[in-house]
Amino acid sequence: MDEVRGHGVGPWEGDPPEDPVYDPELLAHGDTRNVIDRYRYWRMEAIVADLDARRHPFHVAIENWQHDMNIGSIVRSANAFLADTVHIIGRRRWNRRGAMVTDRYQHVVHHEDVAAFAAWARAEGIPILAVDNVGEAVPVDRAELPERCVLLFGQEGPGLSDEALAAASGHIEITQYGSTRSINASAAAAVVMYEWCRRHAG
Repeated sequence: MDEVRGHGVGPWEGDPPEDPVYDPELLAHGDTRNVIDRYRYWRMEAIVADLDARRHPFHVAIENWQHDMNIGSIVRSANAFLADTVHIIGRRRWNRRGAMVTDRYQHVVHHEDVAAFAAWARAEGIPILAVDNVGEAVPVDRAELPERCVLLFGQEGPGLSDEALAAASGHIEITQYGSTRSINASAAAAVVMYEWCRRHAG
């Protein structure tokens, strides 16, 4: 397996493996996808199946009222940290450019509104933790982060809606030290997901 300059690997050299996880087209022509070496030449369905066997029990949810560009980046981070599922609340359409195709490997579901999302969480027995720098929020390094939970993020700028904040059983913030009121939504999501993994991922 030779690295291709820039990104990916070229065609498989020698006799191709017979394991059905491998994609004959990728073996023949090379694999330039943005995947870790473990998954080079694997079929997409085989990658998803392998991820499904190892996914972490936390979920990520995002309010989508303004077609926020950050949603794609949050999906990408959710894939990187092996979240169970990403939940899009509000508008069904979202900008996939920032996902860098990771939405093909990450389960993404849609909820019409906050009420529908909250009903799903109640039915599943999963606590909702709202991430926003509101008055009663607890810094993430001191907050409770249950192993099974859903981390709820808002839009860039306005943050979470009042309805979303009310649906949450806990509020989390990220301690900041500069002059800006808030950090980028996708950056905040990555910080909190990493903190969850730091505590719970083996």
